[in-house]
Amino acid sequence: MSRILLAEDDDSMRGFLERALGKAGFDVIAFDNGAEAYERLKEEPFALLLTDIVMPQMDGIELARRASELDPDLKIMFITGFAAVVLNNDMAAPKDARVLSKPFHLKDLVREVERLLAA
Repeated sequence: MSRILLAEDDDSMRGFLERALGKAGFDVIAFDNGAEAYERLKEEPFALLLTDIVMPQMDGIELARRASELDPDLKIMFITGFAAVVLNNDMAAPKDARVLSKPFHLKDLVREVERLLAA
């Protein structure tokens, strides 16, 4: 079972994603901010970091950058409504990170997660 670290500050979206990915067979550990998610990443390995970009305390870009330093093999996927604006410059996002723009359908999320983990 692949382990996913989820960082999403919106309570309803976080619960929605956690349930959907859990039903798809993933072990999901969720946090409402990047700082707490990063602390957990320092304690144990995960297969995928699934993070919103805009969050309090530590945004998703910074979380992904630090996570990549801890584990260069960690897969990273951003979920955001601001993808076109935020990631088109040199924002220091990991080069192989994927972006899933909100709104998205659950089956699209699960398919993208499975595709990324299989790569």
